[in-house]
Amino acid sequence: MKVAVTVKMKYEILSSSSVILSILPFKSDAQTVWDEAFQAVPGVTMQEVPAAAGEKRMKIIDVPDAGTVSFSFSAKVENIMKTIPAEQLVDVAIPLMPASVLRYLHPSRYCQSDRLYKFAYHKFGHLYHGFDKVMAVRDWIHENVEYSGGFTTPHTSAFDTITEQVGVCRDFAHLGVALCRALTIPARYVTAYSYQLQPQDFHACFEAYLGGHWILVDATKMAPLNGMVKIASGADATETAFASTFGNLQFQDHEVNVTLLDSDFEAVDSDSTLQGYSFS
Repeated sequence: MKVAVTVKMKYEILSSSSVILSILPFKSDAQTVWDEAFQAVPGVTMQEVPAAAGEKRMKIIDVPDAGTVSFSFSAKVENIMKTIPAEQLVDVAIPLMPASVLRYLHPSRYCQSDRLYKFAYHKFGHLYHGFDKVMAVRDWIHENVEYSGGFTTPHTSAFDTITEQVGVCRDFAHLGVALCRALTIPARYVTAYSYQLQPQDFHACFEAYLGGHWILVDATKMAPLNGMVKIASGADATETAFASTFGNLQFQDHEVNVTLLDSDFEAVDSDSTLQGYSFS
């Protein structure tokens, strides 16, 4: 899939502040990024740095003076998602997991899997196959959590979501991660640009480690899996926030647009249970 991505963001700076943006598409063997352009008006000091953990690229921006600052980003992205038959996506024994995967078994700030063990095994523990468990987690969230804005905050956790049963893509993803970890399936939070997502915005989903692959899962089922462009992955939103701000500033607004460049693109149903899709 080939797409063009554009993003605009605006902040009101009240005094000297810093912003860390994680809105750049991640570069990998499966995802190529070209024709990138990042601008700030007025001009500011900025640098790009790789993440110490997880998958992401960061822009660290220093804004010394008060006023309005606008950021704009554009790029073209091509990714090739791997298709893996469902029967190959089995649970991986802990001794066989790579060291880089083990950290995604543990509870994290927004994904308190240690508080969801009993629920997870009551609902999904009877399922034998790893992929079946993850698909059951996805479907349970989709069927039992209402997708609605205005009810959750940046502090809402997976435990809050399973209690209140309402949220947005961020909350759906955190709950999916937490339930998979409670089932001893490594899982990580993923941010993405998403073709056909309506309305256009940043999107959140999750990946589960099955059969030696990170399998993409979207519990909202709002967009095709092969229409995703990965921005970042990490333990939860603490490691993948689109913007982290430091100082005295206020977010004003943002705009995201993803335009298809492929004439022969065929959307993959996010409700599929016959195969898994992976960025790697």
